[in-house]
Amino acid sequence: MNKNKVFFVLAVLAMVALLLTACGVDKTKPGTAVNLTGDPVAGKVVFDANCAKCHGAAGVGGVSNPGSADETVPGLAPIDPGFNTVASMDLEVQHGSEPEGNNPTLQMAAYGDKNLLTQQQIADVIAYVLSLNK
Repeated sequence: MNKNKVFFVLAVLAMVALLLTACGVDKTKPGTAVNLTGDPVAGKVVFDANCAKCHGAAGVGGVSNPGSADETVPGLAPIDPGFNTVASMDLEVQHGSEPEGNNPTLQMAAYGDKNLLTQQQIADVIAYVLSLNK
């Protein structure tokens, strides 16, 4: 492949990446994890590795978040009644969130949008959090 073709291909790829970034992600739509059956045992492993540092062991909360409205990361056991469905939890895990407040130190990562977790891992974490609230 000559240099002009290589340059053209790279330019096209850069334009596609730019367009995808500009389009963004629809944060009102859940990921495909909502259609999967989660395994709470596998979810605990994923939770311990990715979520416990902010939500506390077993989701009990109590982790400080200076700059957020209430100065803490919300606990998940018990979970706020507005977030106790698969669909609502999926939106948070897929797209992340920024807590209310002037300058929160911690923000929830967009684990689905950024492919930090697979959709099955997200379904497993949701199943684990639901199991903590039975």
